[in-house]
Amino acid sequence: MIRTRFAPSPTGFLHCGNARTALFSALYAKKYQGHFVLRIEDTDHARSAEDYADSLLHDLKWFGIAWQEGPDIGGPGAPYRQSSRHDLYINYYKILEEKNLIYPCFCTDSELALQRKLQLSRGEAPRYPGTCRKLDTAEITRRLNNGMKPAWRFHVPPNEEINFIDMVKGPQSFSSNDLGDFIIRRADGSASFFFCNAIDDAVMQITHVLRGEDHLTNTPRQLLIMRALDLIAPSYGHLPLIVGEDGAPLSKRHGSFSLKDIREKGYLPHAIMNYLARLGHTYENNQLMNVVDLAQEFNSEKFGRAPAHFDVHQLNHWQKLAVLKLTLPELKAWIGEKLFNTYTNEQIELFLSIMQHNILFPNEATEWTQVFWNDTLPFSNEQLSLLRECGVDFFNTLIQKLDNQKGDLKLACTEVGKEFNLSGKKLFHPVRIALTGREDGPELAHIAQLIGLDRMKKRLEQVIVQLK
Repeated sequence: MIRTRFAPSPTGFLHCGNARTALFSALYAKKYQGHFVLRIEDTDHARSAEDYADSLLHDLKWFGIAWQEGPDIGGPGAPYRQSSRHDLYINYYKILEEKNLIYPCFCTDSELALQRKLQLSRGEAPRYPGTCRKLDTAEITRRLNNGMKPAWRFHVPPNEEINFIDMVKGPQSFSSNDLGDFIIRRADGSASFFFCNAIDDAVMQITHVLRGEDHLTNTPRQLLIMRALDLIAPSYGHLPLIVGEDGAPLSKRHGSFSLKDIREKGYLPHAIMNYLARLGHTYENNQLMNVVDLAQEFNSEKFGRAPAHFDVHQLNHWQKLAVLKLTLPELKAWIGEKLFNTYTNEQIELFLSIMQHNILFPNEATEWTQVFWNDTLPFSNEQLSLLRECGVDFFNTLIQKLDNQKGDLKLACTEVGKEFNLSGKKLFHPVRIALTGREDGPELAHIAQLIGLDRMKKRLEQVIVQLK
C-alpha cells in the first residue's frame, strides 16, 4: 500500500509552501487508495508550541485535507507526536551503539564554530572533522564522570557513494566524504531531525516522502541511518521552492503567506487547493476541481523542476471560480450572516445572486451593502467634477425618464442619451457614480434592481442639490 506523510514542526503557522507539500502528499496517497499520515515533529522543545500544533491541525482540516492516521485520530503507528516516541529512539540508539556506529561528542558550540570558520577560510566545505571519534574509552569515561553531557554522532563511512532516484529531480549521488559525522542525539537527550525523521518514516512504513528541496542534502544522511539499522527507506521527492515575483524565496517582504492569514483575508479553501495543486505540478484540466478529481489526475511525472512562482493574480483567478461555485446559502455564510440582519429574504437573495459575480472577498460584500442600502453617498472631488460636466438638467431628465419607465434604468438611460447626445461611457459612467458612488461594479440593470426606484430618485435628487 502507498503510504505518504506530512510531518510539520509546530514552530509557527502553516505556510503555503508546507501546505502545498501536505496537499501533494495527500493527493498522491488518495490517487492510489493509500494512506496519508500526519505526524507532528515536536522534538525541538525550545521552538515547538502546543498552540502551533493545534493551529496546524485546524488549518489542514479547513484546507480540506484528510488523513487516515494522525495525532488526533490515532492509528497503527501511534503515537504520532515525536515527543512521545522517545523510548523508540532509545532502542535504535542502543543498536547503533552496539554496532559501534555512533560515538559521544563533547565539542562545545564555540569549538564547532571555530572549526567551521577555519574550514571556510581554507576554502573547504564545513563539516565535522571527527575530533571526538578518536577518544578512547578511558577518556570518554573521565569526561562523563566530570559531568560533561555529550551529543552523539553517527560515524559516516568513508569513500562511499550514496545514490537514489528522486521522484522530482531524478538520479542523485552524494559522497559520504562530503557529509561529516552528524549529530543524531543532542546533549539534552532529544533526537535530532536526521534521526527521528528517518526512524519514524521507516517504522511507520512510509513508502513515499514528498518534501521541499531544502531537505535534499538530508536524504543521504537518513539513508545511511536506515541502512545501518536494516530499515526500509521510502522513495523521496524534493519539490522546488516557491518564490515570489522577484524570483526570491517567499518571505515576509512578499506579504504574509501563512494559511491562517490567507484564510482570514477571505480566500476559500477550494481556491487555494486548486492553485497550490498547480504550483509546481501540471494539470491538463484547467477547471476548478474537487479533491477527488485533483487526486485522480495527480501525476508525479508532471512535477516541475524549476522554482514555482507564487502569483496572487492566479490565486485570485481560482478564488473567482470558487466563489462562483458556492450555493447562495454557502455564499451567505461565507460573507457573514450578521450582515443581513436588517434585510428581507428577497433583498438578500437578490443581493447575493448579483454580488456572486462581482466580489472576491467577504469585505467587498460589506462595502456593497453600504453602497446599495445607505441613504446618502460620499463623492470624491473628481467624481463631483465629472457629475458637474453632465449638469443639473441631465439628472432632472433622468429622474423624469425613470418615472416614465417605472424604474427601468436601461430604458431611461437610453432616452436620456438620445436627448443629450451621449452614449457609452460618457452616458453610463456618471449615472453609475450618481447611483453608487463607485466607478465599477455590477451592471446598471442589477444596480437598479437592488436600489429600487424610490432610492434611485432620492440619490439623483441629492446629486442635484450638490451641483447647485
